Amino acid sequence: MPMAGRVLCVGAFAMDTIFQLSELPVTQGKYLPIDAVEVAEGMAAAQACSIVRLGGSATLWASCGDDAIGDRMVAQIADEGVDISAIRRVAGTRSGFSSIFMDLRGERIIVPQYDPALRAAPDALPVLDSVEVVSTDVRWPGAAAMALRAAAERGIPGLLDLDTGPVEVLERLLPLASHVAASEGGAALVTGEHDPATATEALARRHDGFVCVTAGAAGCFWYDRAAARVRHVAAPQVEAIDTLSAGDVFHGGVAVGLAEGWPVERTLAFASAAAAIKCTRFGGRLGAPTRAEVEALLAA
Repeated sequence: MPMAGRVLCVGAFAMDTIFQLSELPVTQGKYLPIDAVEVAEGMAAAQACSIVRLGGSATLWASCGDDAIGDRMVAQIADEGVDISAIRRVAGTRSGFSSIFMDLRGERIIVPQYDPALRAAPDALPVLDSVEVVSTDVRWPGAAAMALRAAAERGIPGLLDLDTGPVEVLERLLPLASHVAASEGGAALVTGEHDPATATEALARRHDGFVCVTAGAAGCFWYDRAAARVRHVAAPQVEAIDTLSAGDVFHGGVAVGLAEGWPVERTLAFASAAAAIKCTRFGGRLGAPTRAEVEALLAA
């Protein structure tokens, strides 16, 4: 089985404490969880770990503090087989962290905290000699812009996770990417369209590279330029209990497909299946599947 080329994942990194509750709180009080887990993730970190599980190799370029939380974060990511050599430790800074409260259907409340110093623009890029795909989120804009420009200069794919965020950040990063995979919310912010198929077409008018819009259980919509129309890839139907990091797993699957040079339909079907499996498992990115599990679902 061919090994995917290395992917540089750029962006968010935090320590999440996830509590699973029978129902989300609606008033003050003490609530006892059914389950709980502490896991280092954030969009870029979760994607990097997913890429490794899906048969690829990944380097994480993200920031954390030089505190004990940061030590645990870096150790967890390293244990997943991700290259941690590009992680930036910001002296005197508290690492990012979140408390997440989730019910049995996967609905959630997220309370994050990031020191602004973690998002300061970087001084320089990591070494890109072995990188074949750059994949960025919108949470560390200065690094994302630098990495996407470098990808364009090197002639390698630059994938942007166009998620919800400040519109000026989305507008700044959109033209720098060669491949754009948007959430429904992110696509709506830059196109004004809330229907995912319509938003995909509108996004394709804004961007001349590859574009797709994810719509959860409704699947993924992408623009086929050869046919000049929107196409749809259905998502496997599963009973979701935790959708946290499902988008990151999806983007990890897309990055693996780009690194291995797969056709669009195969890439999106693989990514959608990976995200669907993740949704059946509690624990954020800990529920990311292996490549063998994804291929078994697709074969079935």
